[in-house]
Formats: sequence, C-alpha cells, structure tokens
Amino acid sequence: MIPILIYVAIFIAAFFAVKLVTAGTQRHDFTSLKTVTFGDESAVVSDRKASIISIVAIFVLWGAFTGSALLPGFLHAPGPFVGEGTFTYTVETSDGERDDATVTVVVHPADAPADAPEVAPGDGFAKDDSVAIAAYRSQLARLDKNDEIGRGEGARIVAVNGESIEPGGVVQTDFARVAMSQRGTLNIEPDKGWQMEPIWLPAPENVGSRLAEIITDGFRNYTLWEHLGFSLFRVIAGFVLGSLVGIPLGYAMGLSNWFRGWFDPIVEFMRPVPPLALIPLVIIWAGIGEGGKIILLFLAALWIMAIAARSGVSGVNISKVHAAYSLGASKWQLMRHVIIPNSLPEIFTGARVAMGVCWGTVVAAELVAAEKGAGMMIMVASRFQNTDIVIMGIILIGVIGFGIDILMRWAERVLVPWKGRS
Repeated sequence: MIPILIYVAIFIAAFFAVKLVTAGTQRHDFTSLKTVTFGDESAVVSDRKASIISIVAIFVLWGAFTGSALLPGFLHAPGPFVGEGTFTYTVETSDGERDDATVTVVVHPADAPADAPEVAPGDGFAKDDSVAIAAYRSQLARLDKNDEIGRGEGARIVAVNGESIEPGGVVQTDFARVAMSQRGTLNIEPDKGWQMEPIWLPAPENVGSRLAEIITDGFRNYTLWEHLGFSLFRVIAGFVLGSLVGIPLGYAMGLSNWFRGWFDPIVEFMRPVPPLALIPLVIIWAGIGEGGKIILLFLAALWIMAIAARSGVSGVNISKVHAAYSLGASKWQLMRHVIIPNSLPEIFTGARVAMGVCWGTVVAAELVAAEKGAGMMIMVASRFQNTDIVIMGIILIGVIGFGIDILMRWAERVLVPWKGRS
C-alpha cells in the first residue's frame, strides 16, 4: 500500500510541476481545446514527458524498496533492522518471586550468518541470554533453558521491558516485535522496515546481472534468444490462425442473419471462458506437443478477432452503404470499398487485444512439457524461487509485447489512414 500511495503522490506532484514549468509554452488553438476523441485520435495524444516520468518513477520505487545500489542511500526506503539490540524479560516463579534477565539479539543479513555472542549470565535465577536471527526472519527463543528455574518448575515470563505480557500478547521494543506463544515462549521478530526481501523482489541490478548471465550462458541448455524465439513463434502462429478463422467468421456474422444466429451463441459462450480453463481439454485432445500449445493460443485469439470483425461490420455507417448502392455498386464492390475499409479500425483494435491475450496465455501454454520458451523460464524459475529470473522473463515478455503493439499501431496508421474520418 505504501508504494502505491507514494506512486500516486509522484503522479500528482509531477502533473502540477510539469504544468507549472510548461505553462508558457502550451498551445491554445482549436486542437488544444478538444478534450474527448469522438473518433478523432488527435484530440488526446500521449504526453512524452508523462511517459518518461512514469517509467522513471517505477524504477525509482523499485530501487527504493529493494535497497538498490543504483540509487543514492537517501532515496532508499527504511530497510530491515540489522545490528544488535537488547530487551529485558521478567520471570515469575510459582511462589511469586520475580527476577529480570537481559536478552542480546544480533540481527545479521541473510547472506552473512553470525553466531550469537557470549554474554555473562548475571545474578539471580533468570540468566542473561543471546540470540542470532537473520534479517526478515523470526525466532522462537527458549530463554528458560539456561534459567535456574524454568517452565518445568512452574516459572513463567510475565513482562517484557517492564510491560506485562501473557500468552498471545505482543510487546513492541525499539528494534523488534516480541510475541508470546500460547505455551509461554517468546517469539522475536526484528523490524523488517519497508524494503522487500530479495527473495520476493530483487533489486534492479540483480535482475540486470541475471539477464546478462542468461544471455551469456543460456538457460537449461538453450540460449535466451531461442527461448524468446519459440515463444514468439507460438504466439504469432496462434494469433495468425485465430485471425484467419475469426475475421471471416466475424464478417459472416455481421452480414448474415443466419450466420449471426448460428454462431453468436457459440462465440458469446466461449468469449468469457479464460484460455487457462481450456488447458486440460487441449492436452486431452491435442497432447502435450507444439500442436496443443498453438491450439490454445489459437483459441485465445479466435473469439476476440471474430467479435472485432463482427463489431467492425455492424458499425459501418449506413449512409455510406446507401451512397454506394445509389452509385450502382455491386455487393462485391460494396464489400471491397465500404465494408472492409470501414471495419479495419475495429479489427486492428481487436488484433492488439488478441495479441496481448496471446502473450498472457503463452506462459500457461508453456507450462506443460515445454523445453523452450519465455513462459517455461518463468515457471521453472518460480519453482526454485529464482525471483530475478521470473521478473526478467516478465519484463522481456512485456517489452516484446509492447514492441509488437507499436508495430501494429504503425501498421494501422499506414494501412488505415482514414480511421476517425467521416
């Protein structure tokens, strides 16, 4: 929650800061006054300054909450407590006698183990003790083991740092949270701070070094480019097959009452079914080879492309159809010069959505018996808690998917220049 609040604060601050800096350079013509598209994409365009600040903010937050060496220390979020701390616990015997003992706690980094220091036991029946705990971890401490009178003789801990405690209770010290179990044992949990443990979220430089390592040495006997190439091939093959079937199907549903009535229940039934739910059925029908993976991606793209083509046909302005017929156009000419050109914007939008869904599905498609692929890398790495490889794979899939989307936007601008025009 804290990173999200900080991100929102950065967004608001950056918005007003950029507005203030660029106040004298903004245009004030008719185009700048448009606030909604109404089919005209020139009304709202991406602000490059906002995009750059957004990306930088994400990486700064990532580095700040992982203690990245790429950022200066003053930008780091508070990290876990590392060092030495002490607290005092009070023991009460069955006859009401009390004594205090001091516990020295050494909190060490997880990758630099340390032994508990030797401490003098002190006077009284409650003896001073020491504990070594790794950062981000907790430890159940049997402090009565070296006491002269322990739990077996009826003694029990009744206070920590002078604050009374009972089973299920908690006392917050200046460096740790001390809780008592139902059996009267103290559980010591050093403060974790705001930074994420590396096993859950590694620092950006760790992900970068892992990327360089896999580029050089490969992953599970294949190079990184082979993994990405196979995933890209599967996605494109499934998308192309889904488009080849889905677009004609969508045209038929948009032009024929019979086709619409026949296929509409099937398409609308399958559209909300997530591709992940189809994995068992695809394995039963097509096996665990390449065919099954491509079929799953084909099904992921099919219904989206069919609905996009159907919506494109249904959205053609009827006045254009009447104008074409009044000029003597045949049905083929109407299809060629009116229906197809005016439906292409919807089809391109559907294609971008379908490609994104296919990229999201390839991880699941490569879950079963895959030897190569970005999704396979992610799934194998997750089993061994190699979070740096998981994040690296996610970033690569996102970058490639974003690159494909940019290419599709460029193709749309080139092939459909009339989009948004009457």
